[in-house]
Parts: sequence; structure tokens; C-alpha cells
Amino acid sequence: MPTLYTTIRRPLITEKGMGAKETEGTLVFEVACAATKTEVKQAVETLFKVKVSAVRTANFAGKERRRGKFTGYKPDWKKAYVRLQPGEKMPEYVNSL
Repeated sequence: MPTLYTTIRRPLITEKGMGAKETEGTLVFEVACAATKTEVKQAVETLFKVKVSAVRTANFAGKERRRGKFTGYKPDWKKAYVRLQPGEKMPEYVNSL
């Protein structure tokens, strides 16, 4: 059974993610590739003590990277967009940018 911190790896702090947080009430996280939408919902509700209305996920394939003549691939990863219910307070996980 996955724990909360293995389901949600880290918040993604990008311009697009911060814009979605301010305008749409949506949080963006990097999550485990095997995590389901219900597991992500339960983890966010437990960690931040908020109510979640919807979860959208997107899978990303790892890109090829070169180091001199050697090539390799970055790992595959998954992103989750978590929309909070109207009236919920947004958690502040970013103190200074």
C-alpha cells in the first residue's frame, strides 16, 4: 500500500502551475507513475486538509539525454492537476520565489 509521500513526490512550481493555482484553484504535483486518481485525491485531502473536487493526470515519457558520446534516458514521470472545491483555502507550500 503506497504512503502519502510516495504517492505525491513534489509540487511542481512553474509559471503555468502558479497561474492555475491562482485563477482556477488547481494544484499541480509530480506523482508516482503507478498512482491512481483516487490515491492522489486521498493523499492531497489528508496532507493539506482540503476537499478535492477533481483530479486530472498526464503521463510523460523520459527524454533522451547525452553526456559526451554516451546517451541515456531520463525516467518517465506523471503529473497530477488537483482542483479544490470552491471555498477551500489554498495551501501555501511556496514561501518565497
